[in-house]
Amino acid sequence: QVQLVESGGGLVQPGGSLRLSCAASGIIFSIHVMGWYRQAPGKQRELVASFTNGGSTNYADSAKGRFTISRDHAKNTVYLQMNSLKVEDTAVYYCGARRLTASTPNYWGQGTQVTVSS
Repeated sequence: QVQLVESGGGLVQPGGSLRLSCAASGIIFSIHVMGWYRQAPGKQRELVASFTNGGSTNYADSAKGRFTISRDHAKNTVYLQMNSLKVEDTAVYYCGARRLTASTPNYWGQGTQVTVSS
């Protein structure tokens, strides 16, 4: 049974940092590709950062240079380090996992709220 549990969201001022965590069970990193997505009110869910099938990383333009995705195989956990946060980064952030042959996540976490506000 696959379970993805996000944590680490919260309220932060513009320019601040947060680190999100996604604890994955039932997921094998070698056959599942992990990523972070977000959905702001009234907008569609969008990719923020992910690993690729080859193990490299991929970032949305809005995240490049500010966000870093990483993973700890021993803990089966994926992280999203977010620096220089902006008001427009406010959204619910979701961890997603897709099988290698899929183009979109097969599994989702419950989401964690990130609010950037002064």
